[in-house]
Amino acid sequence: MLQPLSRKDFWEIESALSIIQAPVPFSSTANKMPAIHHKLLLEDALQDSPQTRSLLSVFEEDSGMLTDYTNQLLQTMQRVFGAQSEMGLATEQLSRQLLDYEKKNFALGKGDEEVIATLQNFSKTVGELNSLHSELASQMADSMVFPLIQFREKDLTEISTLKEIFSIATDEHEAAMVKYSRLPKKKENEKLKADLVKEVAYTRRKQHQASLQYYCALNALQYRKRVAMLEPMLGYTQAQASFFKKGIELVSKKMESFLNSVSKMTQNIQAQLDVEAEAMRTCQKELLSMDDTVYMPDKDTECGNRTLIQKAGYLNIRNKTGLVTTAWDRLYFFTQGGNLMCQPRGAVAGGMVLDLDNSSVMAVECEDRRYCFQITSPSGKTSMILQAESKKEYEEWICTVNNISRQIYLTDNPEAVAIRLNQTAIQAVTPITSFEKRQEGSPNPDRAKPGGAHATRSDSQKSGSAPEPEDLIAPGTPIQFDIMLPASEFQDQNRAGGRRTNPFGETDGTTESDDSLLQQVFAVRFLGSMAVRCGDNQEVIYEAMRQVLAARAIHNIFKTTESHLLVTSSSIRLIEPQTQVTRISFQLEEVCQFAAHQENGRLMGFVVEGRDWSDGNEEGEPSFSTFVFESNTEGEKICYTINLAKEITEAKKDPEALAQLMKNMPLTNDGKFLLLEPGTGDSNDGEGQEDLESEA
Repeated sequence: MLQPLSRKDFWEIESALSIIQAPVPFSSTANKMPAIHHKLLLEDALQDSPQTRSLLSVFEEDSGMLTDYTNQLLQTMQRVFGAQSEMGLATEQLSRQLLDYEKKNFALGKGDEEVIATLQNFSKTVGELNSLHSELASQMADSMVFPLIQFREKDLTEISTLKEIFSIATDEHEAAMVKYSRLPKKKENEKLKADLVKEVAYTRRKQHQASLQYYCALNALQYRKRVAMLEPMLGYTQAQASFFKKGIELVSKKMESFLNSVSKMTQNIQAQLDVEAEAMRTCQKELLSMDDTVYMPDKDTECGNRTLIQKAGYLNIRNKTGLVTTAWDRLYFFTQGGNLMCQPRGAVAGGMVLDLDNSSVMAVECEDRRYCFQITSPSGKTSMILQAESKKEYEEWICTVNNISRQIYLTDNPEAVAIRLNQTAIQAVTPITSFEKRQEGSPNPDRAKPGGAHATRSDSQKSGSAPEPEDLIAPGTPIQFDIMLPASEFQDQNRAGGRRTNPFGETDGTTESDDSLLQQVFAVRFLGSMAVRCGDNQEVIYEAMRQVLAARAIHNIFKTTESHLLVTSSSIRLIEPQTQVTRISFQLEEVCQFAAHQENGRLMGFVVEGRDWSDGNEEGEPSFSTFVFESNTEGEKICYTINLAKEITEAKKDPEALAQLMKNMPLTNDGKFLLLEPGTGDSNDGEGQEDLESEA
């Protein structure tokens, strides 16, 4: 922790500076340099005796050791200078870095105004200290490093050069003396002798001059080395003394109050940290003392919250990695408004995965995994399979998506609306698994109020407004989620004389001729059926779809079984694919209304009109039931096929109309109607035609 400088600290620093600046107490002869006791005599240079050579070797050895030491000392001083220069650059960078704290715009930087102001003051102070460090580095370069470099480059280099010249001159003199010593005694060699005498004299003079210069330089080196050793350290000490003196003036005059305030600030922050650390230790201890079931993925036994309109958590999503291979990725999903969002780990924000408005959700069996459910877009073109971590999460995700798909989040109080709708649905929806298990009472709620359905419908038509859900379906109407054949009926269809329906339109010769005009099979899943109040309005089908899907979500009934829906020119049959047993059949004239979902094209339904004789009336009261299916193809194709079957039924009453219909509609090779896409019209060239044969 940064502590302020007290008066005692200032006094100690000033005392240290006074010690640095005070002269060292030498002896009485301290101001007098000791005399040089060893030197080369210039008078002995010409004689070049072995004694002189021996003394010269001592001087040369001393010079060599001085050269090595000077190089090492210079490296050390350059290192000190480099460190001081780096200190100046580092303090300059530190000053700029302190100012950059304000420019970083930390996401959690709220409340850092005092810290920013303090760092700005520190930056200014560090800048002033940086100027002192730069000045100290400059003084070191001038008064410490440069003198030693000059001594090495001038004096020591001169010694080395003179040594080489002296060695060359000595070798030349020795060669001349060897030639002179070989002169013969004959007089005819006087001319050669004179030449050799001149050569010896020349080389000897040259050696004498080189030796004098060399001796003088070696003698002078004994004085220069002392100056060279002391002068750099004198400059270094003076530079440091000046640096400390200016530094203490800066600290004592400008920073004492500032450092005191910063010290108090850091102490307050440390106290806050201690309190927070203690609170975190307590919280950590409490969290770690919980039961181990907290860490278990499927520990919750209670049911999930069915009224959620927002949900977030990790889910596994299935992705295709090849034609038949898949991979599961664990990602973080959350709902935002009417959208399902996904945010991978490390991402700053999430992205939209699917628009949940009017989407459908149901539980699915997928790769032997638990808690899987599928979300499908209204168009049916986009779907995704997700896996929850626990049963509670699984139920809450399904209910949340179902609530969002009904656009509850757009209301003023979505939580209250979700609670009210959930309570109403629980009270109103009673799941039934077979026709044999209907509750006591009339299957058609309209009978409780004779003429009620017709009166309500006429009132709504007069007002011109859309009918209310209560006008279409009575509250509390039971819903059937499956079609279970009684054992007796199943046996009847398999006894002798009975036959199984062939879904591919093949006949065994006993099929009615009327059915041969049109036979079309679609793969569908029965979602539910319920009694309704009218059969002349498509809105009743849409409302039945909504209530069936909502009831399935509320009661966690998501599993469905695939069946074959066979549409012929006389009837509609629901067939079991494995056994080819007809589960339920309706005559075409009983189907009074049919429609596909306006947004989810895979959903379709139709209304069947029947008669109720429970009141004793011979003619019977009309009753209506709506059946809802989900198909693998577009629901519009099924509706188009039913419409075509009705046209054929009407045309069969008039042979000419039937002939005209068969003339306008293309036929297959075996004389059956070839189905076209709705709205394609008559086309002789075959373009735009699509054979709607079964995908089953």
